[in-house]
Amino acid sequence: MTITQSIIIAIIEGVTEFLPISSTGHMILASAAMGIHDNEFVKTFEVFIQLGAILAIAMMYIKRFFKSIDIYLKLFAAFLPTAIIGFLAYDYIKAYLFNPIVVSVSLILGGIFLIFIDKKVVNSETKLAEVEDMSYKNAFFIGLCQCLSMVPGTSRAAATIIGGVFNGLDKKQATEFSFLLAVPTMMAAGGYDLLKSDLAFTTDQLIMLGIGSLVAFISAWIAVKLFLKYVSSHGFTAFGYYRIVLGVLFLIFMWGSDL
Repeated sequence: MTITQSIIIAIIEGVTEFLPISSTGHMILASAAMGIHDNEFVKTFEVFIQLGAILAIAMMYIKRFFKSIDIYLKLFAAFLPTAIIGFLAYDYIKAYLFNPIVVSVSLILGGIFLIFIDKKVVNSETKLAEVEDMSYKNAFFIGLCQCLSMVPGTSRAAATIIGGVFNGLDKKQATEFSFLLAVPTMMAAGGYDLLKSDLAFTTDQLIMLGIGSLVAFISAWIAVKLFLKYVSSHGFTAFGYYRIVLGVLFLIFMWGSDL
């Protein structure tokens, strides 16, 4: 991986992590397109830039985390199923599901579903003043929906937003809860990945990790600000069509290049 490639991957991570289009899927597809071979450093780099992106959310919503203990309790209820299922299925998912074909199919199916829920559900009004007011049962169900994102290409953001909409949140509340739930989920997943990786780096690799994390932080901050404004008035349909088009195009690309 070159410096230029690392910056491109970091931008992709920051922009896509909190949008319902799958950051993992985009990184897998981009890496395949640029000929980046999966190795220990590349895996570690992806973890570092994900942590850079999540730091943007943590800082953006820092006041929300000090507002009341209720948000911690609801986030814990939502995080619990992901923690259990993720721990049990981690090795299988990494070994068999991280490939461009799975990503492409997941992008297409997720896109179709995103368009469907946007037309059928997303315009319903919420009865909750704040996301903290949801029940523990609803929070837990959103966490179950998040587990679907363990399949690359599904999108953690899409899964949790859809789960939130089906559990009484409006589109803005569902989106914000998705952001907040990303903090414990991604920190736990990133920490677990780092524990299983080799942390011996060269000077060039350390520079790459630093630049990548910073680029992911900045691009995530900008993307989230723009996404919240867009989704409040337009919904998620455009993201659904984007997923479908990207998935189909990459299936054609793989077929043409015999990947």
